[in-house]
This record gives sequence, structure tokens and C-alpha cells, in this order.
Amino acid sequence: MTTLAHKLGLKEYFALAFGTMVGVGWLVLMDDWLGRGGPVGAMLGFLLGGILLLPVGYVYGEWVKRLPDAAGEAAYTAQVFPPVVSHFTGWMMLLAYFIVCPWEAVAVGKLAAYIFPSLNSMELYRVADQPVYLPRLVLGIALTLFLAVLNYRGIRLSASFQNWTTSAVLLVFLSLLGISAAHGTPINFEPAFRATPLVSILLTLQIVPYFMTGFESVPKVAEEAHTEFRSTGFFRAIVIALLVGAGFYVLAVAAVAYVAPWQGLVGKRFATAIAFEQALGARWPVRLILVMAMFGLFQCFNGNFVASSRMLFAFGRRRMIPASFGTVHVEFLTPSVAVLGITAGTLCGLLLGDALLVPVTEVGSMASALGWFAACLSFWVVEKRPFARLMTGFGIAVSLMLFLMKLLPIFPGHFSQAEWIAFGLWLLLGFVLRTRS
Repeated sequence: MTTLAHKLGLKEYFALAFGTMVGVGWLVLMDDWLGRGGPVGAMLGFLLGGILLLPVGYVYGEWVKRLPDAAGEAAYTAQVFPPVVSHFTGWMMLLAYFIVCPWEAVAVGKLAAYIFPSLNSMELYRVADQPVYLPRLVLGIALTLFLAVLNYRGIRLSASFQNWTTSAVLLVFLSLLGISAAHGTPINFEPAFRATPLVSILLTLQIVPYFMTGFESVPKVAEEAHTEFRSTGFFRAIVIALLVGAGFYVLAVAAVAYVAPWQGLVGKRFATAIAFEQALGARWPVRLILVMAMFGLFQCFNGNFVASSRMLFAFGRRRMIPASFGTVHVEFLTPSVAVLGITAGTLCGLLLGDALLVPVTEVGSMASALGWFAACLSFWVVEKRPFARLMTGFGIAVSLMLFLMKLLPIFPGHFSQAEWIAFGLWLLLGFVLRTRS
């Protein structure tokens, strides 16, 4: 039986986890973050979210040592719950990864159009009153096909690409922090919160699951670890990615709000770039930011492409969906049919254009939190050690809180009608595939 290739080490697992988290949200949606919480509210929301997710990271680190299976949450819940629970838990977690792929494919056109406004031409149609332009659509298609070829031909190629883009993102980000420190002032932080401190932090916490999704991508490629890789390395990669990812978002908000008055950035497209342009009165920092954003987009798109294709592959192998998705390419040792499936789904989502961006963030947050909750609950059932159960209990409480914050109307920023529709369509697709399998 042909198996997946064994090529990955600690560096590759960190790059995958961090890259799956950090894309271009800090550039494309910075105005939304500041509008939710103000600078301090947003910073505290991401900081608190990163800390609260550490117990969840602990659970994933323990699970992957026991059960290195690409099915992830579906495999974990299958140990203690009926098959239908396992199927739909995994299906929701697949959504958390997959939904990022068309998001990034749309974002590349939006980002390029900021540099070359002529790309906002040749309108094809509108979705939710948002235009879809041909040049931007072509860019998204081209990037999707490039990553599809990369992942089809081998995990080594994909991992090398991920290492390179992650290194570039971190190096350019350090440069931006230096520019902000040299040209900013603390007075730009005023007022510190958009609303009351509690509401500001809660509104930011609601989107943390979406932007922090990625640390748990490590188990999805656990089967592709190098033969000499020790199982404790999985947990190390998860924790490092969590801490670096949360720190990245906190410092990104701080850098933007420190360099320019934040209230003037709310509602502005590409608020991060605008802030640095206003502060320096020059375009070169904007170009630097956009270069970094492109690298971030590539790493996030690729990381989520890898994770979602591995989950789809594992579902096919388990016959939770048609078994053809569980095919391994004889020469490249990749889940070739699953890669093609994620490619096709991404291209379909790309057709929705800019209307996809904000609803995707909200649905992805809920799906991530649900997957984390299921993984923690399953581990609590099978684990007997007191300390492990204590940590798992914290993980259950945190993930359940994040999940309910998106569903219950008593919380500001709960699901809208559009988000419920998107959620329902995904469940329907999962039901159809499960029936056909």
C-alpha cells in the first residue's frame, strides 16, 4: 500500500503552523480589528486569546503523540463518540482550513489592485453588491493553480516554499516594528478602547479562533514526519507557533496604532499601509508592507491548502466520503485526488469575490472553536492523569466559550443570516458526501 512521504521536521512543522495562522488579515482587515476593540482592546483580545489557547494546544500535542492521524479531530472523536459525531466534527474542522483558501485567493487580487488600481476594471458581475473584476479573478486562479501543482508534486516542495515565505514574513515584520517605533507616538493610541473595555476585548476575542487557527494543523501532517523525528516535537511546534502567532498579531496592532491615529483608519481599505504612508509621507513603507503581505498570503494559503487536503485525504481513507479522495500518488507520494478536490473548491469560492471576506472570518471562527472543543472533550474522556485532565478542562471551557460567542444572540457580533446560510450549506454538503460514501 502506497503511503505519504516522510520528509518533515520541527522547522517545517513550525512554518506550517505559523504560516497557516498568519496571512494578510493584519493588512486587509486591520480597520475591522481596530473598529471592534480599539488598539488596546484588540491587542488584549489577541493576547488573551493566545494564552487561553495554550491548554487547547496541550491537548493537541498529547493527541498527536497517541494518534498521528491526518484525520485529526475526526480521528480523536472516533475514539469515544459515534461515527456521525466524528464525521461532522471533522467536517467542520475541514471548513476552518478550507475556507481560508478562497479567502486568500480573493485577497491576492484585492492586494494587487492596491498597487495597480487598473486591476479594478472589466467588471464581470456582482455578489452582495461587491464587484468581481476579471484581472483580479485571473490572479486568484493563477495562484491557486500554482499551489495546486506545488502540493501535487510533493510535500518537500511545499514545505520548502513554506519555510522560505515564513522567514521572509518575520524578517520584514521586524523592519516594520522598527519603523513604527521610530516614527510613532503613544498619543495615537487614544482612546484605548472602541467601546467599554470588556465589550472591546470580547468583540476581538470572537475572531481570534479564525486568525489563530493553524497551530492544530501540525497533527494533520503528522504522518509525514521524518523517520527520526520524535513525537515530543509536535507539541513543541504547536506551542512555539501559538506564542509567536499571538505575539505577531498583538505587535501588528500596536505598530499600526502607534504610527498613526487609529480612529482615522477605521473603515479604510488597507489601513495598515495607509497608517505608515501617513506617518512617513512616503510610498516606500507601503511597498515594503505589500511585499510582506504577499509573502504572508502565500504562506497562509499554502499552509491551509496542505492541512485541508490532508484532512480530505484522511476522510476518503476512512470512507467517510468517497474513497477516491484517499488515493496516494504512486510517484509523488501525495494525496493527489484530495489536492485536486481542494483546488476545485477554492476556484468555486473564488468566484464569490470580496463578498466572501468578512462572512468567511466569522464562520471560520465558529468552525475552529467547535473542532477544538471536540478534541478537548474527547481527550478528557480517555485521559486519566490529574494534571492532563485539569489542562484539558481549561481547554474545554475556553473552546466552548469561543464557540458559543459566535452562536448566541446575547453576545455582540453573533452569526448573521449570511453566516448561518454559509454554515448550513457546508453541513448539507457534508451530509451528501457521507450518504454517497
